[in-house]
Amino acid sequence: MLLELKNISYGYTDGNKKRMILKDLNYTFEQGRLYTIFGPSGSGKTTLLSIAGGLDKTQEGQVSFDGKDILKIGLSRYRRNHLAFVFQQFNLIPYMSAVDNIVNVMHITDNDIPKPYKQTALNLLNELGIVESKAERSVLRLSGGEQQRVAIARGLATNVDLIFADEPTGNLDTETEDEIIKILYSLAKEFDKCVIIVTHSERIAMRSDVNLALVDGKLMER
Repeated sequence: MLLELKNISYGYTDGNKKRMILKDLNYTFEQGRLYTIFGPSGSGKTTLLSIAGGLDKTQEGQVSFDGKDILKIGLSRYRRNHLAFVFQQFNLIPYMSAVDNIVNVMHITDNDIPKPYKQTALNLLNELGIVESKAERSVLRLSGGEQQRVAIARGLATNVDLIFADEPTGNLDTETEDEIIKILYSLAKEFDKCVIIVTHSERIAMRSDVNLALVDGKLMER
């Protein structure tokens, strides 16, 4: 068990009514597995990912990483040293090259990263199909699929155990989506990461170890 969600509840006020989108939710996630989370728009998928990733606080319940409450770890330290996010919009620094986007996060984490950082970043990008000539380019000169590879490499660069992905293939064509699915699957199986993906793609769900649905505020296996 790497990540545990215990009795998580979260809601917001809509007019005079309070709408609960997460209701006493419990689930545990393990290392070396790929999870997908389905649910209609507004069901709370992104909110759940934000709470699990320490971007937002649960109103009730507890999130634990490796047996420790993330509030006791410290949310900033938890995000810095234990997890990475991959977003639909990539969220890369547009005025930097691909390799500089990677090196930038290596200076932020407290985890041990092999030096020199730039060579480590280039090696990592090459493993994900970004050759050095492209790694030195501005990320704005890369295709959408290449930018998503850079975003994934950025997550791996900090040597974390948790990878959260929010609709990571939403802006990609089918062929590129298949390539990204293979990479995300390899993160779990070859790099021994816990990969949790919020998605509407059945293609990703078919490759996942555990396919979950967020229904009435709770996670259920599909």
